[in-house]
Amino acid sequence: MSKVHLGKGYQKLIVWQRAKELVVLVYKITDKFPKSEEFGLKSQMRRAAISVLSQIAEGYSRKSIKDKKRFIEIAIGSLYELESDIEVSNELGFLTESDYQKLIMKKGEVGYLLDRYYKSF
Repeated sequence: MSKVHLGKGYQKLIVWQRAKELVVLVYKITDKFPKSEEFGLKSQMRRAAISVLSQIAEGYSRKSIKDKKRFIEIAIGSLYELESDIEVSNELGFLTESDYQKLIMKKGEVGYLLDRYYKSF
C-alpha cells in the first residue's frame, strides 16, 4: 500500500503564516491567565485561534471556489469569536495593555489578509 503525500501549499500563504503567528501569540498570552480560566476563556480563545488556522488550511484543499470561500467565511467567524474573547479578557483584567494591543494588532492583520484572500477568488 502506498503512502499518500499531502502537499503543504497552504503553508506558503501569507494569511496562514500570520494566522499561525496569532495562534502562538494567543497561547503565550493565555498561559498567563488565572488557573480558574483553564476551561473558560483560555481554552475558548485557543480553540478560536486554532480554528482560524485550520479553516484556512482546509479551505486551501478544496477544489471548488464556493467551498474555498465557505472555509474562509468560517475562519472569519472564528476570528470574530476570538475578538470577542479578547475584549472580555481585557475587561476582566486578564490582559496587560501591551498584550491586549499585540492581540488586537495581530487579529486585525489576519482579518485584513482573510478579507483579501476571500476576494481573490
